[in-house]
Amino acid sequence: MATAPALDRIRVGSAPDSWGVWFPDDPRQTPWHRFLDEVAEAGYPWIELGPYGYLPTDPARLSDELGRRGLKVSAGTVFTGLHRGPSVWQDTWEHVGRVAALTRAMGARHLVVIPSFWRDDRTAEILEPPELTSEQWGHLARGTERLGREVKETYGLDIVVHPHADTHIDTEAHVARFLDATDPDLVRLCLDTGHYAYCGGDSVRLIETYGERIGYLHLKQVDPEVLARVVADGVPFGPAVRRGVMCEPPLGVPDLEPVLAAAQKLGVDLFAIVEQDMYPCAPDAPLPIAVRTRRFLRSCGA
Repeated sequence: MATAPALDRIRVGSAPDSWGVWFPDDPRQTPWHRFLDEVAEAGYPWIELGPYGYLPTDPARLSDELGRRGLKVSAGTVFTGLHRGPSVWQDTWEHVGRVAALTRAMGARHLVVIPSFWRDDRTAEILEPPELTSEQWGHLARGTERLGREVKETYGLDIVVHPHADTHIDTEAHVARFLDATDPDLVRLCLDTGHYAYCGGDSVRLIETYGERIGYLHLKQVDPEVLARVVADGVPFGPAVRRGVMCEPPLGVPDLEPVLAAAQKLGVDLFAIVEQDMYPCAPDAPLPIAVRTRRFLRSCGA
């Protein structure tokens, strides 16, 4: 039986998202201490912080909780609406500063930046037009560059921008436009394989075309049959998740082995954080899936 090539530049982890966590506080979510216990039990040494306030925000307490379980932090996450222009900068920076300070205190080096949604992921309310104007694209590019520069100077972290369903950075065309408009020394990408497939993108082609811009990976798959119905019905992302559009690897697309192989060929160290959107989910569902997914990724060489 052939042995999968070693992916020695790929560091695998998981995130609260894979335990059904989308919000800092929600009674339908897995309690934070159970998430930490189970992610360690499943064999993942690295985690993300998830929504700020879900895990303890006191650095000493969080360090103790992580240390007792043999866990380390790969990144924090922030949501931004930088396409709205300079008027949102101060509020954005205050939010970013809280998350970045905790991320740095945990020894991590990355801050995942997710653009704000143009429709609400709970209610499906349309919040903004799905297409940006040229002026808004300019605000988005310059604002993200400023964010990358100031996060690096103030906190020593690298930002990685996360294309996401129901945001303005989603499809291949939008991702390419964003990358072509931003400075590669300031702005890199968090490629989420599931969200990119959800929006019609090819992860391997993106890695091969914009390899120098890939700074981080989220490993995720979509169920193509559920996705087809979601697209046909115009279903927003939140309800689509409740329909099961994000599925357990290796049952969906894209095939993760070629994605990991393409990432390995870049010759740089990359985090590959498993994220299977499952909000909300039964409390006993995440751990068995996480164990099987970790086993699958080991079979791929990760």
